[in-house]
Order: sequence, then C-alpha cells, then structure tokens
Amino acid sequence: MKSISIVFLQAATVLIGIVALAILIWFPLVEGRATNLDVFSIYVDPFILYGYAASIAFFVALYNAHKLLGCIRQNKVFSSNAVKRLKNIKICAIVLSIAIVGAGLFVKLSHHQDDDPAGFLAMCIVTTFVSIVVATAAAIFEKVLQNAVDMKSENDLTI
Repeated sequence: MKSISIVFLQAATVLIGIVALAILIWFPLVEGRATNLDVFSIYVDPFILYGYAASIAFFVALYNAHKLLGCIRQNKVFSSNAVKRLKNIKICAIVLSIAIVGAGLFVKLSHHQDDDPAGFLAMCIVTTFVSIVVATAAAIFEKVLQNAVDMKSENDLTI
C-alpha cells in the first residue's frame, strides 16, 4: 500500500512537470503583449526568457522531489542521497523565490503608466511565500534527516 502511494506521488510530480512545461510554452502565445507579434518575437522577449531561466530551478526541484520519493520507495530514506536531495530542493526554492522577487521588482519599476501590475505583483508575493515555505520545510527535514543519518552511522560503527 505504501509503495502505491509513493508511485502515485511520483506520477504526480511528472504530471506537474508536464503541465508546467505546457503552460510555459502556451502562455506566451496568449499573453497580452503577444497579440501582434510573430512566434519568434514572442519567444525572444527578455521577460519570457527570464521566466524560462527562472523555471529551471522549479524543474530541478521537481526532479529532486521525484528522486527523493524514489529513495523513500526503496526504503533508503535515511541515506546521504536523501539529505542531498532535500538540500537541492531547499537551494532551488531559495533561487526561485529570489527570481520571483526580481521579476516583481522589474515589473513594478518598469511598467507602463496605463498598466496595472497589481495582479502580477500579488502572484509574485504568493509564489514567493510558497517558495519560502518550501525552502523552510526542506531545511527542517534536511536537518532532521541529517541527524538521523549521523545517528545511524554512529550506531553502525559501534556494532
């Protein structure tokens, strides 16, 4: 039963990745500034390219979450590999929150007077908060898991 739920969570991470990639490809085509642009001009927009660069941290964190679930499924949760995966998730969440804050500041400082960036800035605030929560949770789990791995290695040495 436990293995089925972990496989389900791994499938969910893959599905989240596919949906996020589809949104990254589809959204620039329907975004407001793209109405009069050709396809090449849409995808070389600096802000779109910044979004793609920032999404790398999201996909790396998703990959590490998928691999961490694999460690759990193989009963290798108390390993240095699992600690490394949590550390990578923490770093990716921090990088992603910094990138989101950067995008929010860019839009706030450079938006046109006729535009209202309140919706975008609200989304920036919420996603930054979520990224910080993920980074904090990963840091706590990393510390707890590292302590457990250290205790396990000490017990293995004394036996």
